Amino acid sequence: MNDVLRELVGMSRYLGDPSHPYAILGEGNTSARVDEDTFYVKASGTTLANIAEGDFLPVSISRVTAILDDPNAGDADVARVLREALVDRDETRKPSVETMLHALLLRYPEYRFIGHTHPEATNALLCSVRAAEAVAGRLCPDHIVVMGHKSVFVPYVDPGLVLAREVRSRVEQFIDEEGVLPKCILLQNHGLIALGDKPAAVTGVTDMAEKMSRVLLGAYAAGGPRFMSAEDVERIHTRPDEHYRQKQLANR
Repeated sequence: MNDVLRELVGMSRYLGDPSHPYAILGEGNTSARVDEDTFYVKASGTTLANIAEGDFLPVSISRVTAILDDPNAGDADVARVLREALVDRDETRKPSVETMLHALLLRYPEYRFIGHTHPEATNALLCSVRAAEAVAGRLCPDHIVVMGHKSVFVPYVDPGLVLAREVRSRVEQFIDEEGVLPKCILLQNHGLIALGDKPAAVTGVTDMAEKMSRVLLGAYAAGGPRFMSAEDVERIHTRPDEHYRQKQLANR
């Protein structure tokens, strides 16, 4: 097993571990980029908790993302493209339904690993009437250090091709407005996407998102959250010592 695949298996099993309320049964999907045009993605229907190296399929990024700009593409076209994008043309299994989503994000060289899960507390907020408000703020310094000063919020759309297009649009808007790549994408009525250059970045974002979601649920129960001010968030976001801590956490 090569190094990328070994790291991807370890990250995926962590996210699917029953001690973490992140994904059960066939929920969630993970991926890792191998080179400029190839990445591994979870095979559809496999389980993160006990996933093995053979449960990941190598896929071409360019072949998958080509469909994003086809306005006439439908379900049959998606199924065809996912088959044609498989590096192993003899492979009979299907890659995850969110393969297009992973492919478009892995085009950014800063991202090498992606974990998409459905964490319980995070989804409790994302499935609430206050979803957009709940994920818009930051609660404490560690929230910012691990997850960045802001996250991308995506209102609910149909999983698969429609979601991939919406995520692409909102990530591009985020980069234009904030000048940095997001570490986390939050999908209304759906789940969490954590991104990073190493597995530790992905698991760290997922862990922190779930912790902050539990804190938020408690804060709402106690009368409502007191989010940090924009000035205080910016201060933590730009402090050199916090940047150092970010690097140390990513290398753990």
